[in-house]
Amino acid sequence: MELNVTQAFSIVLLILAVGELVSMKTKAMIPSVFVSAVLFIIGFWTILPGDVVAQSSFAKPVVYLSMYLLLTHMGTLMSLKELLSQWKTVVIALGGIVGIIILTLTIGNLLFGWENVVAATPPLTGGVVASILMSTAAAERGLTSIAVLATAMYVIQGFFGYPITSFLLKKEANRLADKVRNGEIEINKSEASEVKEEESSFRIIPPLPEKYQTTYVILFKLGIVAALSVAAAPILHLNEFVVCMLFGVIGREIGFLEEKALVKSGSFGFLITVLMAFIFAGLSDATPEMLTEIAVPLFGIIILGISGMALVSALIGKAFGYTKEMSISIAMTALYGFPPNYILTIESARASTKNDDEYQYAVDEMLPKMLVGGFTTVTIASVIIAGFFVKLL
Repeated sequence: MELNVTQAFSIVLLILAVGELVSMKTKAMIPSVFVSAVLFIIGFWTILPGDVVAQSSFAKPVVYLSMYLLLTHMGTLMSLKELLSQWKTVVIALGGIVGIIILTLTIGNLLFGWENVVAATPPLTGGVVASILMSTAAAERGLTSIAVLATAMYVIQGFFGYPITSFLLKKEANRLADKVRNGEIEINKSEASEVKEEESSFRIIPPLPEKYQTTYVILFKLGIVAALSVAAAPILHLNEFVVCMLFGVIGREIGFLEEKALVKSGSFGFLITVLMAFIFAGLSDATPEMLTEIAVPLFGIIILGISGMALVSALIGKAFGYTKEMSISIAMTALYGFPPNYILTIESARASTKNDDEYQYAVDEMLPKMLVGGFTTVTIASVIIAGFFVKLL
C-alpha cells in the first residue's frame, strides 16, 4: 500500500502517541515503547506497509543525523566528573553480559544446540550491528533458519526488556523519591549554585548570552561537535556514537555547548521521534512465519540470557552498593540500548514522583547510569562479542 508522506507520518505518530498515552494512564506500568512495539508489529502483520516508517520520511540520512545530534546532546547532560564516576556502572553492565554468555553457552547449548546459541547470543548482548554480523555469517554458511534467529533476536528482545526495566526503574525511582520526601536528600538553591560553580571552573569559553542561544545557533554548535566526533572516531579507534557522547561532555565542560542543548533549541522531541520510529521499523522483519519457525530457541535463549544477566549484575551491583533494581536495569540496556533506555528512565521517574524536586533527583541518579550502561552493552561490548562469536559459528 502506497501512502503519501503526510499519511505515513500521521500513522507513525498516532502509534507513538497511543503508546505514550497508555503509559501515562497506567503510570508507566505499561511502558510506551512496549505499547508502540506491539501496535507496530500487529500493524505490519495486518494493514500497514512494511516501509511505512520510510514513507513517513524517517529514512536513514535523517536518522543518523538525529543519532549524532542526540548523543552529543546526551553528553551535555553529564559533567566530566560524573562520567568518570560511572566506572562501577560499566563493570555492572559487562557483568550482565557475562551472565548472558555463561547461561546461553552452557544450559542453552544443551537445550537448543551450539549453532542456535552462538548466533543468538551476540544480538541478545546488544544491538543491530551484532545482529547483522551474526545473520550474515549464518547466511554465508547456508544456515537460513539460524540467520533468521539472529535477526529475530534483535527484533523481539525488547518485548521482554521494556516491561521488566520499567517495573525495576519505577521501584528505584520510588526509593529515590522517598529519600527526598524523608529529608535524607535536601534539594536547595545553594546546593545547585555550588554545582554550577564547580562545573564553571572547567570553562575556557565564556557562556553565550541567552538571547543568542537560538535554535539555529545551538544546532550549529551541536553539528560542529558531532562532525568532529565522527572524524575523530577512526583515529581514536572508538565507535563514533561513543565519541559523540564523550565530545558532548567535553563541549559542555569547556563552555562551547549549553547544558541540555537540544531541549533549549526546542528540537529534542522531534529528533527522539525520528529515532524511535526508525527502531520500530525493524519489526517489519518479524513475520508470523519467522517467529513460528524459531520460537522455541528464540524465547528459550532470551529467558536464559535475562536470568544470567540479572543474577550476575545484581551480585556485582550489591558489592558496589547499588540496588538490585538499578543494577539489573543497567544490564537490561543490552536488550534495547538508546533511546529506549532514556525514555524508560524518564517515564518511570515521572510516574513515581510527586513534584519537580523528586523527579529531578530520580532522573539525575538513574539517567547517567542507564545511558552509560547502554553504551557499554550495545555500542561497545556487543560488537566485540559478535566479532568473536562469528568465528565460533
